[in-house]
Amino acid sequence: MQLVGITALGVGGATIFGAMLGFLFKRIPHKWNDAILGFAAGIMLAAAILGLILPSLEAGGKNGVWITALGILCGALFLNFADRFTPHLHHITGMDKEAHKNNQSLDKILLFVMAVAIHNLPEGLAAGVGFGSGDIGNAITVAVGIALQNIPEGMVIISPLLLSGVSKERTFLIASFTGIVEIFGTFIGYFAATASSSILPFALSFAGGTMLYIISDEMIPETHSHSYERMATYSILLGFILMMIMDNYLN
Repeated sequence: MQLVGITALGVGGATIFGAMLGFLFKRIPHKWNDAILGFAAGIMLAAAILGLILPSLEAGGKNGVWITALGILCGALFLNFADRFTPHLHHITGMDKEAHKNNQSLDKILLFVMAVAIHNLPEGLAAGVGFGSGDIGNAITVAVGIALQNIPEGMVIISPLLLSGVSKERTFLIASFTGIVEIFGTFIGYFAATASSSILPFALSFAGGTMLYIISDEMIPETHSHSYERMATYSILLGFILMMIMDNYLN
């Protein structure tokens, strides 16, 4: 339980740490931003496959492949549904209504921030479920992968909010919230997985599905939209290889 608590603080704190770095590097060139996000996507991809989906297949037994397939699809559909019904929480910016009305780009920025918060919840679930499975090696692989990709994620939130006129204090609080969500998700995932071993294969693959959705729907398109596709692709491969090596030595 102590290790789960440390992990929860680690994965959530990584986003907050990234936000702090974001204040230092307010304008990261697209070239390096794409490389960093690509590296993070590769890390996350390896964590999803090696730390969640393959263990789900192993835990599911004879018919585990169908449970795993269903879990992956449900995880992806969950995030797709959440993204579509994300509310416009304008009041969290602290800006008056007139200023907000004249700044239409803030709507898109807030939707992006809320999307980060939404997908951080299942990321936390993924970390917690990993420890609930009892396989500490896989659990650490997933947790490290999530924490590493949360750092650039926290960084990219800062600049758009500041440029839209949101105060530094509000910007940091909003970015911190996306990390705190992950802390709660970690504990929920852990208790859910330990409460019933029968739901473990589904829970693992569900968490893996959410991560695959994020990689395909958000991270890879972003890294391939500024004419630096080749660098982003090799960054993804390097991230995947790093996590593969770590997984090999942790198990």
